[in-house]
Amino acid sequence: MTWGVCSYCEAVKDSCAVFTQQPHDLVVVAGQPVTLPCSIPGYHGIVLWVKDGLALGVNRDVSGYPRYDVVGDHSKGEYHLLIERTELADDALFECQAIQAAIRSRPARLTVLVPPDDPVIIGAPVVSLRAGDPLNLTCHVDNAKPAASIIWIRNGEVLNGAMYSKTLLLDGRRESTVSTLYMSPSNIESGQQISCHASNKAAPNGKEATVTIDIQHLPLVNLTVEPQPVLEGNLVKFHCSAKANPPVTFYRWAKGGNVIKDVSGDTYEVVVDHTFFTEPVSCEVTNILGSTNISRNVDVYFGPRMAAEPQSLQVDLGSDAIFNCAWTGNPSLTIVWMKRGDGVVLSNDNILTLKAVKQEDAGKYVCRAVVPRVGAGEKEVTLTVNGPPTIASTRTQQALYGEKGQIQCHIRSTPPPDRIVKTVLESGTSGRYTVETVTTEGGVISTLTMSNIVPADFQTIYNCTAWNSFGSDTEIIRLKEQGSLRLAVIIGVAVGAFLALIVLLGTLGAFCCSHFQRSKCLTHVVILVSDDAHLSSLVCNAVKHPK
Repeated sequence: MTWGVCSYCEAVKDSCAVFTQQPHDLVVVAGQPVTLPCSIPGYHGIVLWVKDGLALGVNRDVSGYPRYDVVGDHSKGEYHLLIERTELADDALFECQAIQAAIRSRPARLTVLVPPDDPVIIGAPVVSLRAGDPLNLTCHVDNAKPAASIIWIRNGEVLNGAMYSKTLLLDGRRESTVSTLYMSPSNIESGQQISCHASNKAAPNGKEATVTIDIQHLPLVNLTVEPQPVLEGNLVKFHCSAKANPPVTFYRWAKGGNVIKDVSGDTYEVVVDHTFFTEPVSCEVTNILGSTNISRNVDVYFGPRMAAEPQSLQVDLGSDAIFNCAWTGNPSLTIVWMKRGDGVVLSNDNILTLKAVKQEDAGKYVCRAVVPRVGAGEKEVTLTVNGPPTIASTRTQQALYGEKGQIQCHIRSTPPPDRIVKTVLESGTSGRYTVETVTTEGGVISTLTMSNIVPADFQTIYNCTAWNSFGSDTEIIRLKEQGSLRLAVIIGVAVGAFLALIVLLGTLGAFCCSHFQRSKCLTHVVILVSDDAHLSSLVCNAVKHPK
């Protein structure tokens, strides 16, 4: 049977040719070479390579396709098709045909794989977002065949939850893939790096793009005050430290809401007073996102300062008197209420209440505040009690006979007296009297002046009466004759002369005794005073007596 066929083939030349090698399906990555085998031993006719039904050339001539070449040993009937640097256009069905033998190889599918382009993360290499905002990352991977697979990686761990979409390109073969990753604010940190990893069969090891997360925020500010506590009048340093992204652009300092214009850096030094205890110092730090303001009070030690000044009061007799006195100081202060001249503590509170006041409650009251080891202060107020007048005058007053004389009536009255009357009882000489009233800090002084004192003035009874809206008071005053100044001078001279005489006689007696040591010394002193009080004579006799 075999012999019969060969004989026939020889007769009809190449009509008995068969394939010893045929092309088969291949997968190749674009850019790589590939060889499709075709061997027809003993065949000397025309050989064609056909791509998707189109002939590429005759025998070994494929000059119309610069990347194509027919290679192999011609004598052995080898017509292998070599494709250099395969492209997506080479993705097709290929056949090897022997024309005279009327045979063709089985169709072979050449599949060209295309690796994806490098991934592109929108916003890379640094994606900035504001603190508290979620993160949305989008990664594009284009021109892949088959479509690329995308995973997101952070710190070596795959992040789940991304969304994917694919788009077929116009050539009908390649695809683009888009992946979007959403992350909540609590799951991201500034400085983290997140990678988009893309791969397909043409690039099994994949390609990556990495983005750095930049979380921008308002300045985070810390304000320190050193030293604390501090005594008023000492130097204090404020330091405003801030972390900000983007960086700090401006510092502004204020005290009690008022801008401190001559300070612009992160440090403020000042000698503090009591106002720093109640008026905070603030530091405002600004970057392009906005500003952060922080403030601190200073623990300043200072002595008492009046916060609410007490007011003097004028109240009616029997009413309550309430004084309010407020101090500030640091550390905590102690308040003491006392009446001036009285050491009794009336209250340790800001408020002093005097119930149902009497006239003797009138006077000066002191509100005193003490800050331990720092200082003290006090404020005095006056309590005036409205009531009937009181007269405090000497009941017996003196005047010189024949001279001008006065009787004074001292009146204390709140409110001031409506009228003051001095009545001269049984005098019968009222035409010689004048009355003058003067208001002083201690009250009202009413003075009755008599132009020429006569004996009858010393027998007269004087009545001083004062009235106000609360009542009246009366005082009876008498006038006593005052001794003559001339007589007093004479008596004084006589007394002085007498004392001088006594001293002189004592001196003479001592002299006599010293000259008569063994005799008794007897001295007689005789003083004769004339009517005009002159000294008449002085005799000293010494008598000697034997033992």
